[in-house]
Amino acid sequence: MKALLLNADVGESFGSWVMGLDHEVMPYVDLANVACGFHASDPDVMRRTVALARQYGVRVGAHPAYPDLVGFGRRSLACSAEEIENMVLYQVGALAGIARAEGVELDYVKPHGALYNDMIREPATLSAVMRAVVAFDTRLPLMVMATRDTSPARELGEQHGASLWFEAFADRAYDGEGRLVSRREPGAVHHDREVIVDQARRIATGKPLTASDGSDLMLSADTLCVHGDNPESIASVKAIRHALDGLVQSS
Repeated sequence: MKALLLNADVGESFGSWVMGLDHEVMPYVDLANVACGFHASDPDVMRRTVALARQYGVRVGAHPAYPDLVGFGRRSLACSAEEIENMVLYQVGALAGIARAEGVELDYVKPHGALYNDMIREPATLSAVMRAVVAFDTRLPLMVMATRDTSPARELGEQHGASLWFEAFADRAYDGEGRLVSRREPGAVHHDREVIVDQARRIATGKPLTASDGSDLMLSADTLCVHGDNPESIASVKAIRHALDGLVQSS
């Protein structure tokens, strides 16, 4: 069993508007997906978040999105492939500059929200994001969704020379293809801590999940996304960290 890296979306406050419990979640994760200003965050929040990650020895990744502050980046926008490539470059470059000022280097890129989901549905969007990451730094892995069949993403990655990390979610329901059930659907987000920890254990140990259509779903992942935006989710993150550390020690 390989160790799953825990990642969390952080740095999503904006001005006086505070979102998330970054100080609470940071001690328990390996990777910090830092918002880059298009769906959330601002330069002050970005720098404070990078400094917090450095304090806890957490690796920093860029979390670019569509330019959609009002919709929190969860709405698909009609952007050309060139626009997507350039907006990702812009955001990654901004965070890289702030990180360097804090003595930190970027470790990876994880797109946010609708852009992340569009990458799975639209090969042209995924290709545009890959081109941006490779143009910025060929060493940076791009985080993409672990689905039932990851071969299309792997093939595109080989074409573009992009390194990929596959990501799974402990607190989200999956459909039969291994894609996330829309947040608009009932049961799309798990809230029961036992269910969330059990899903994390299953992904870590290569056991099947039950998809929304009742089928068995196997996901092969390098990293597991956790959320820390309320006290209950922080408790779940702690429980997942404890469970995964226990699995590694016993393997």
